Amino acid sequence: MGSLATAELCDANASLLAKGELRVLQPLFQMYGQCRAFCGPIVTLKVFEDNVLVREVLEAPGDGRVLVVDGGGSMRCALVGGNLGQLAQNMGWAGIVVNGCIRDAYEINGCDIGVRALGCHPLKSNKKGLGEKHVTVNIGGTIIHDGEWLYADSDGILISTIELSL
Repeated sequence: MGSLATAELCDANASLLAKGELRVLQPLFQMYGQCRAFCGPIVTLKVFEDNVLVREVLEAPGDGRVLVVDGGGSMRCALVGGNLGQLAQNMGWAGIVVNGCIRDAYEINGCDIGVRALGCHPLKSNKKGLGEKHVTVNIGGTIIHDGEWLYADSDGILISTIELSL
């Protein structure tokens, strides 16, 4: 699945922006992974300093989808590391957006997926299996629903209620 330029999508969809059907995430995220631009339907996950459900979701076929992990913005541990980056690539995920940290940045940068995160942290997360899948999340004031579409490139990240085209 190809990706569309976020700036062009904003320009071409001013009415969707005005109605809130196309939203721009705050520029909080660092870019990782080999895919600098990616898009796909969203799978949401809400966890806090625990990545058991992240692995569980990434073990399923991605089919070009994007995993959006609301980690509560925690900067105290990593929710995704090199093994999960490789798993996501192998299972066909287009990308991962983490409202939290990753680790093994060098390994993730070698993966053929797109990853966005607040930063890096060397400490691994807890393994209690706590969290929620397929729920509405709020990242930086932007509400994101499971099944919406995400578009990411060097200019930023867009969330849309529908699949977009130019």
